[in-house]
Amino acid sequence: MKSVDRTIISLAVGQHGIVARWQLLALGISPDAIDRRIANGLLRPVHRGVYQVGPVAGRWATEMAAVLACGGRAWVSHGSRGVMAQLLPPACGAPVDVVVQGNGGRVRGVRAHRTTLTADDVTVADGVPVVRLERTLVDLARMLDPDELERILAMAERQRLINRPRLLAAMERCRGHVGSRRIRRLLRGTNGPAYTRSPLERRLLKLIRDAGLPEPLANALLLGFEVDLYWPDAGLVVEADGFRFHSLRRDFERDRLRDQVLAAAGLRVIRITERQLTDDPRRVLETLRRALQVQFAIPHR
Repeated sequence: MKSVDRTIISLAVGQHGIVARWQLLALGISPDAIDRRIANGLLRPVHRGVYQVGPVAGRWATEMAAVLACGGRAWVSHGSRGVMAQLLPPACGAPVDVVVQGNGGRVRGVRAHRTTLTADDVTVADGVPVVRLERTLVDLARMLDPDELERILAMAERQRLINRPRLLAAMERCRGHVGSRRIRRLLRGTNGPAYTRSPLERRLLKLIRDAGLPEPLANALLLGFEVDLYWPDAGLVVEADGFRFHSLRRDFERDRLRDQVLAAAGLRVIRITERQLTDDPRRVLETLRRALQVQFAIPHR
């Protein structure tokens, strides 16, 4: 293998198989040498002046190519950063979101965002220049609906992908940003943003909040089980039962075992089905009020 090829491959290894022409020139590789390797297939054009090395792309090759195509003064951001962190599902065919500083950014397949970043807002994740998740959440907060924002914020904290002080610092740097205001409202909640695993849980939690009932912990770990909603002071657990999630025999047996363990510990368990929540939400609320009113002295409505 020629030394030039070794240099190219060595660079590509740390960049998910992607290199840029300007990088190769900076390493002392001549334009003619680059063009010969384009002709023989070692370098496969992805964007203008950006190449995949060999036939197999790395995991974040598309994102790395977008950053390099924007001249190197770019960081993966917004939805694409959320996908990289597995907070958002990938969208087939969607452009790569990047924040660009300088003159780059008009690249096919790349959605360039112009915003001010500080050194504290950027980092490298899996070898790719990215906007930190704390700042990304501020940027996404104005684009997502409230339920989705709460879900991914809670998930990011639960999985320790972000830390609260750094999030607050990012919000302070973006004072006046609509995203900062929306996140601040979520952080003011009794238990902070609630982590929910299903639309049914989110609907039930919204019903509880709208009715002014005390807010429970969501998906709390209790006696070795993860329970949907839990009021510690009342010793009450509520499970939101969607049929498609509890229709298998093993799920049925697991749920019964959990109920037995919780009941043996002196906890009350109420199961609310999707049909009950859809057909008779008033009765669901009345059941919850009756279960909570002794402990919390909730006025009967």
